[in-house]
Amino acid sequence: RMEHNVGGIDRSVRIIAGLALLSLLVLLEGNARWWGLVGLVPLTTGLLGWCPAYIPFGIKTCKAHR
Repeated sequence: RMEHNVGGIDRSVRIIAGLALLSLLVLLEGNARWWGLVGLVPLTTGLLGWCPAYIPFGIKTCKAHR
């Protein structure tokens, strides 16, 4: 089971950034447009509320459950 480690503001920023990057698929031309696929990473981590890069550093931006 994945324990959430991405909090509210962090999630919102990730989702917005992911969507902005994905928009490059439409806005850019040629091979440069494919860099927009990088947006899948922040979008996915924002939607899931879990970031694997936070685990080794023990980072949690979500509020603790009581």
